[in-house]
Amino acid sequence: MSDHALAVVRAGALTTVQDLGRPGHAHLGVPRSGALDTPAAALVNRLVGNPPEAAVLETTLNGCTLRPRSAVTVAVAGAPCRVTVDGRPVAWGAPVRVPAGALLDVGAALSGVRGYVGVSGGVAVEPVLGSRSTDLLSGLGPPPLTDGAVLPLGSPTRPHARVDVAPQPAPPTELVLRVTPGPREDWFTAAAVRTFTSRMYRVSAASNRIGLRTEGPALERALTRELPSEGVVLGAVQVPPDGRPVVFLADHPTTGGYPVIAVVRTADLPAAAQAVPGTPVRFVSVRRR
Repeated sequence: MSDHALAVVRAGALTTVQDLGRPGHAHLGVPRSGALDTPAAALVNRLVGNPPEAAVLETTLNGCTLRPRSAVTVAVAGAPCRVTVDGRPVAWGAPVRVPAGALLDVGAALSGVRGYVGVSGGVAVEPVLGSRSTDLLSGLGPPPLTDGAVLPLGSPTRPHARVDVAPQPAPPTELVLRVTPGPREDWFTAAAVRTFTSRMYRVSAASNRIGLRTEGPALERALTRELPSEGVVLGAVQVPPDGRPVVFLADHPTTGGYPVIAVVRTADLPAAAQAVPGTPVRFVSVRRR
């Protein structure tokens, strides 16, 4: 393998390769995947001089440790964390030069859930259906990182950004998700629909890249018959038999057999990627006239 590569010293709890995903393949049963916090992924690419479609690393909770085989520029964003190079603190949210053989440590999230590591040239694993993203549901793309893995890098095409630190939104202390009615809202009682948009929920620890699960009041169905599987979209709020809403995220299935009560505005989903378990969740109705 070329010297232009990253060696994984510590993979962390769950670190995956992500880019813009593979939208447009739902008819084949292929989820879109891609970075959950899309603004954070786009920011690290801009900071290191990559095009928007370049692949980055998405970490979960406790970061990762990497050793580049050649000098690279990196940027870390998303969940705030401590970043060091050979044990020396360096800037978070800014481009940093890392010498060949140096140890880049992306620490545990101080708040939020997912961090993003952009590297000059981008992570250049082989694309599948036009994307380098790891899809945890279908298994497409590269597997999650493991200790000792080596990731090829592309060639830088532009200089890194000239900024000290780029501003970023803080992870949510309360997650507010704007929703429009879903195709199966009428499968729920009027009281359940009111409960859904007026009561508080909390992020469940069972959440993952497939869906943000919630804890809170159960939603009662008006229709209890079986629902044949039908297509579902990013941000769909499906209600399984326990009555607790689940918000579908990037690795969601393309079809589902439980009723979809609402759909979350796409612009609100990046915040869901950073909501730690226990974060209060409010669903706010923005019904179309």
